[in-house]
This record gives sequence, structure tokens and C-alpha cells, in this order.
Amino acid sequence: MQRLMKNKGYMTLMSAQAISSIGDWLSIVAIITLVGLKWDASPLEVSFVFLCLAVPMALFGPVAGIIADRFSRKTLMIVSDVVRAVLILILTIATSLWMVYATLLTIGIFSALFIPAKNGKLKEVVPEKDMKGAMSITSMIDSSTKILGPLISGLLVTIVGAQQVFIIDSATFLVSAVILLFVPNAVNLETEEIATEQGAFKKEFALGFSFLKSNRFMMTGLILVGLSLLILQSADSQLIVLIRELTYASPDLFGYLVTGSGLGMFAAGFLLAKKTDYKPYPLMLLGVCGIGLSFGVMGALTHYDLSYSSIWGPALGFTAGFSASLIFVPFQATVQVNTPVHMTGRVFGVINSVMTTATIIGPLLGGWIATIIGVIPTFTITASLLVVVSLIGFFTKRKVERGITDVSTSKQGTPEATTS
Repeated sequence: MQRLMKNKGYMTLMSAQAISSIGDWLSIVAIITLVGLKWDASPLEVSFVFLCLAVPMALFGPVAGIIADRFSRKTLMIVSDVVRAVLILILTIATSLWMVYATLLTIGIFSALFIPAKNGKLKEVVPEKDMKGAMSITSMIDSSTKILGPLISGLLVTIVGAQQVFIIDSATFLVSAVILLFVPNAVNLETEEIATEQGAFKKEFALGFSFLKSNRFMMTGLILVGLSLLILQSADSQLIVLIRELTYASPDLFGYLVTGSGLGMFAAGFLLAKKTDYKPYPLMLLGVCGIGLSFGVMGALTHYDLSYSSIWGPALGFTAGFSASLIFVPFQATVQVNTPVHMTGRVFGVINSVMTTATIIGPLLGGWIATIIGVIPTFTITASLLVVVSLIGFFTKRKVERGITDVSTSKQGTPEATTS
């Protein structure tokens, strides 16, 4: 971890990520509170908010990954931040759900470009031996912003209103863009080779998928992550609807839940950063089971309309967030370690496409089920399915871990970076 703290390129990249992530959570909590509580949106209408951010990633994720491998990742990140800073200002004048949906869709397109560019840049500036620690610290930063963002957002929405929160979010994107100017430029070794290739986007996407398919852990892990996200999002997208079922719920309970989740993610990220010699697959299965149990208990306590929701709600958010980090951090760290730097955009483009496809179908499925049978049964069903998925995973653990052992024998180098 000390080596990472001295890595100026990594620390600069993480600083930009931290500032823009805080802004993201400021606006997300403000939007969900506005749509779910003030506008009293239906379960499906709430689901569409999440879909508008996920659909662009699913549709443009693979193409964005290829672009991130062909062009300057630093430039792509800066452009993405600046454009999103302008787009978020539209939410300050939004008067209908359709204006919110259209704006979020457009923002999602540039977010789809930013993510594979950031993952590729991370591979450029961090040596392979430090990658697991880097991914854990990245998770800690994400979870820290998930703690601060909702708390600050709830306070700001109460004091100055949602429109001012969107202006602040726009400013965070601009600050992030300025910080990214100081991220080191990559040495154009393998990037130049890619630029001379005459392959179509479809062919290059297939290369990324073939690389994943050739690795037993990556392919099984991707299936596990995608399936878990599909089930998870069915319930997670309906949290604000679940809160409305409580008689004495605080208007700020959604923010408290998100904050509790952030604390759990931070705690898990901290532990994974200190102990990087973990076996990823068992941790992922434990995480899937943990989220299922957290959501199941949350649904049960809501069914009985238990008091003190401001205590048990964030507590269950903590366990769910802790469990989520056990799924995503080990998976992404292992993929980063075993993917060559010139393939990171394409590989993560495929991964992001699968994950966001799950986040598209999940909220739609959850909104539909919640509309038909109610939000509490929806949580019960999704919790049960997550536990079942984890149990199935434990039966296949030996085969998958043999795949991890086979892959660990191949080492990829990381090109050096030069300062801007």
C-alpha cells in the first residue's frame, strides 16, 4: 500500500475519481428523493431512473471499450467529465420525469466512455504486483464517496433544494477534469500497434470476449456477477418503494441506507487492501449470500413494520455493502491482474456490457414484480434467489479455482508512464 501512496499517477487518478464520485452520489440521491418521494413515482417509474443510466453502458460499453484501447484514455476521461458537467445542469430545470430520463440517458453515454478509459489508465499507471491493493483502495474511495455523498446531499437538498445540488455536481465534474490533466501520459507502445489494425469493432469486441472465455475464472466470475446483479437490482431499485411501506420512516432513510452501504463497502475494501493474498471465488460467493440475507431481513422487518428503521435500515445497508465489495473487488482485481494492458478496454467493455445489461433487466423485472405482487414479496424472492445462487456456486468451487491456478502462471507486463 505504501508503494501505491507514492505512485503519483495512481494518486492523481484516484483524486479525480473521488471528487466526481461524490458529485455522482449528490445527484443520484437528490434525483431518487425527488422522483420517489416528492413526485411519488410508481415502482416502474423509479426503475426507469436506474435504467437510463444503465442502458447506455449496455449498448455502448463494448464500443466504448474499443475506443478506450485506440485513443488517449486521459483525453477521453477529460472530455467525458466536461460534457457531463454541462449535461447535469439540465436537471436544474427539469419539470417532468421525461426530462430527467432524457438527461440521464445522455449522461450515461459519456459515463460508458469514462469507465473503460479509467480501467485502462489504471492498468497503465499501476504495476501488476500492486493491482489487488489498487483495486481495494479504489473500492474504498468509491465507498467513502458513497458515505459522504448521501449525507451531504440530504443536508443540501433540505437547505438549498435539489437544483443547487445538481449545480454542485456539475462543478465536481469540472474539478475532476482539471485534476485529470496531471495524470501521466502513457507510452505509446502497444497502443500504436492497435491503431494500425484493420479490424472492425465487431471483431475487436469478439477478441475481448474470447480472452474472457479462455479463462475459466473470468468467465464463471462474469456469469456469477451478471446473474447476481440481475437478481440484486430487482430489489435494490425498489428500496425507495420499500421505505414507503414503513409507517414511521424518516424522509432521509434512503440516504441513511446508502450511507450504511458505503460504510460496509469501505470496511470490506480496507480489509481486502491489507490482505491481498485472498482466494477470490469463495469471497464472491460469500458476498452473494450476504446480500441475499441482508435483503431478506430488510423485507421481513418492513413486513412487520418494525420501529427504529433509522437503526436497522443502515445496519442492513452496511452488511449488504460489505457483501457487495466481496463480489466486485476480488473479481475486478483478478481480471486487471490477468489482462494485458492493450486488452483492458475491450475486456472491461465486455464486462461492463454484461453488468449493465443485468442492471437494465433487473430494475424492469423488479418494478414489474413489485407492481403485481408488492415490494415486500419482491425482496423475499430476490433474497432467496441470491442465497440459492451462492449455494450452487459453492458446488462448482473446485473447478473454478483450478482455472484460477492455471491462469496465475501467465504474467503480463505493464508499460511505464511518463509525466505530462
